Amino acid sequence: MKNIKYLTRFLLIFILSNLSLIAKSQITERTNRVINLPDIPGYKTLKCDFHMHTVFSDGHVWPSFRVNEAIRDGLDVISLTEHIDYEGFPEVIARNYNQSYDIAVEAAKNKNLMIIKGLEISPRVPPYHNNALFIKDANILPSDYMKNWKKKFIMKDTITHEQLLAPFLEAKKQDAFVFYNHPGYSWWDKKDTAIFTTFHKELLERKILKGVEVVNSGVYNILAHRLAMKYNLTMVCNTDEHYDNSPRYAKTHRPMTLVFAKEKTAESLKEAMLAGRTALYFDDYLVARQLEADAFFKAAIQVSTERQLRNGEPILNIKLFNNSDIPFKIQASADFDIERYPFGQVTLPAHDTTTITLKAIWKYPESTPLRMKVLNLITSPDEVYQTVFNLSAAEIKK
Repeated sequence: MKNIKYLTRFLLIFILSNLSLIAKSQITERTNRVINLPDIPGYKTLKCDFHMHTVFSDGHVWPSFRVNEAIRDGLDVISLTEHIDYEGFPEVIARNYNQSYDIAVEAAKNKNLMIIKGLEISPRVPPYHNNALFIKDANILPSDYMKNWKKKFIMKDTITHEQLLAPFLEAKKQDAFVFYNHPGYSWWDKKDTAIFTTFHKELLERKILKGVEVVNSGVYNILAHRLAMKYNLTMVCNTDEHYDNSPRYAKTHRPMTLVFAKEKTAESLKEAMLAGRTALYFDDYLVARQLEADAFFKAAIQVSTERQLRNGEPILNIKLFNNSDIPFKIQASADFDIERYPFGQVTLPAHDTTTITLKAIWKYPESTPLRMKVLNLITSPDEVYQTVFNLSAAEIKK
């Protein structure tokens, strides 16, 4: 009986390991995607996903699959954030919350993908689910609030505040970056309407909580966005993927956090996240604070102008070249009439030039403003990015 048990365990490990090889061959059949997003002055734009799972908690893929998937999707950085309070395959995989990271690091060698060690602390009572990044040892974070974590999630009948706080104190000791995952009302043990509870405020006061997940699995969370603005939390956007993500994002790119770092190192990445230099890229939307939104948009859009006489009518052609993958939806206004586009609404396609024509400029000024709202560049829950280009013109063209 004992031999049969060990044989079964060996076969299951063999199957799980080889699933990643099969998946890798399937992934490489698809062309690796290159996501073209500009760097901003002084910083590199790193494409990141800080929330995903493998068979080492409640996911259904091997860690090396996550590595190859990220490379296929054009990412620079990932973190495998296994639950420290749940095991999906305890009969196969011994409890070791560092192992998925170790496997991923080995799989990512010489592939230009950075792996950040992370985990998820996930009680179903406040402070709910939180990720901790840049940890040193996942195995020493306690989860004493759990009664049964093997293929089930059963918390103890009586849980103390100290038990719930303990993993966060250890995360702080390891100098981790902690962010609040997918804030919402649909919690199993929700008893009130508080999203940012007294427990979260305590984590904030203890300088443990640093960020909040504003986009999870491609879904924008306005409540989380409001929390980010109110408490000055770094915003992140992640897949929280448990399976192969390609069916979910077959018609778009995977959601990702853009981190504006001085260089592609773990130290620079962490510095940027602590400083809040992030943007959230999902579907054709970008969410960022005003400073990062302004730097990114002006790095993405190149503007040139040209005077022209068209059948005797003096006009000003404004050429807007978008050198990013994001088709920006703008609403423009000017001191002169805008031709062709009602209310100045036009989409600037990715990697293409769009011309906006100002009509009947009988007397050319030294410069003229082009005011712009970017409808898919969100700077707060209630506002989109706005800017003004002060345009000058070259000599008139006949």
